[in-house]
Amino acid sequence: MSILIDRVAGPTPGLAAFLLAHHDDMAGTAPPESQHALSLDRLLAPGVRLFVARDGDDLVATGALAPLAEGHEELKSMRTEPARRGEGLGRAMLDALLADARSRGIRRISLETGSAEFFRPAHALYARAGFVECAPFGSYLPDPHSTFMTVELGDEAQSGPSGAIMEG
Repeated sequence: MSILIDRVAGPTPGLAAFLLAHHDDMAGTAPPESQHALSLDRLLAPGVRLFVARDGDDLVATGALAPLAEGHEELKSMRTEPARRGEGLGRAMLDALLADARSRGIRRISLETGSAEFFRPAHALYARAGFVECAPFGSYLPDPHSTFMTVELGDEAQSGPSGAIMEG
């Protein structure tokens, strides 16, 4: 398996369907007002950095970083193709996103994810990467359907993920 992670600036083959499936996966986990996944148009908006992981022609993971404040960004739209979960793709995408943020001098990454059992693997992934639970940030309000997490990034400069490859 050779996975290539790259930033995308526009629609790519299969991206809209992949993100729609992301929204469908979460449909029953919380009421609509507690679901905060971004649409493709919002992920392609100026300032948002959207990344895809591909295994050949197959899109296998996504992730994005959206600006919140100077030096602080939000992790958005992390998804691994369900049939490929457990292969380390989520961790590879998260590592690539964190490396991208560090390379641009971002000091803090925060995220909102669901609090339902469905999201437990995501909570574990984020915790292993150093994220800790925090209060709501940005425009979020306290919500029993949401878990908020954040991580402070080190000062070490790392290159971004453009063309990052995961071998397995």
